[in-house]
Amino acid sequence: MADITVKAAYGSVVEDEGFLFIGFAEGEEEEEGYVLFRQAVDGGPVWFEVNDEGFGAEEAVDRVTAEPKGIEIALKPDMAAKFGWATSVAVRIGPGTEDASEALEALAQMLGARWQG
Repeated sequence: MADITVKAAYGSVVEDEGFLFIGFAEGEEEEEGYVLFRQAVDGGPVWFEVNDEGFGAEEAVDRVTAEPKGIEIALKPDMAAKFGWATSVAVRIGPGTEDASEALEALAQMLGARWQG
């Protein structure tokens, strides 16, 4: 069971100022949960954050596993302190999650070997 769970209402893929942003969010309000992956368009380290920029770091993701109910993000053990001692994050993706398939495809490409689908 994951330490943090985000129930995604929508996914998003945005390219802006040389970066690719892939996210899943519970809603559009500031206090609603989200996960965000960011990488330079030409590659490089992947930034991951959950619910707040203060809970984020580069190269924190060990692997992401696609599951029937969404994705499970395993964080590298040495990064737990940056995420409030969490070591895993679940993103629940249901049939009504807007733009989920586009976000999952983009995330698989971004993560390469760290993606387990």
